[in-house]
Amino acid sequence: MKDVIHDMGGKYHHGDLRTELVRVSLDLIAERGLAGFSVAEVARRAKVSAAAPYRHFPERESLLAAVAATVACQLAERVRVAMESHDDPVDALAAAAGAYTEYLIERRAGMNVIYADGLQGPKHAELHEQTRRLTDQFLMPCLAVSDGPREALELMEQLFTQAHGYGMFWLDGVFTKQGYSPELVVRKSKMAARIAIAGHRHPPGAGD
Repeated sequence: MKDVIHDMGGKYHHGDLRTELVRVSLDLIAERGLAGFSVAEVARRAKVSAAAPYRHFPERESLLAAVAATVACQLAERVRVAMESHDDPVDALAAAAGAYTEYLIERRAGMNVIYADGLQGPKHAELHEQTRRLTDQFLMPCLAVSDGPREALELMEQLFTQAHGYGMFWLDGVFTKQGYSPELVVRKSKMAARIAIAGHRHPPGAGD
């Protein structure tokens, strides 16, 4: 059923308000970061009353969980597309790391949104499902280059950490001060992933 909600100007908002609120929230986070997210600002940008979002999302965390689920879904799709043309798991993981960094630079959203405070409860099932989908895409090739599940999980953690770090260094201005373009940062993220995988497969002292 389509929503018909009075906006602040006395007109009507036609269409799927829930989807629109998530879209506006993503744009707000891309502009201001997670710290700049607020339901009131989302409502203002969506041109609906301050109470309108709460007809779909009972509290702030409910809207943020829907946003985080969308982030995880979009990231999983980016990673899938990046990996699908690579048969070698190392190439696939490097491409996945680059895709993560690229998305983070574009949307200012990644694990920082997916694991935001207040979103770990059982009521956010959609978020947990999309998060598992994303992590599974990394985990499968990690298992292919690891000695066992524990090692694969460790490698996946390293890859997420470095991919997120490269993106945040660009967003925070560290890399922009050095004149790095987003494309260069993504390439560096891919190279760092390869180095992490090589070190994981041949750790220092392994041949001693």
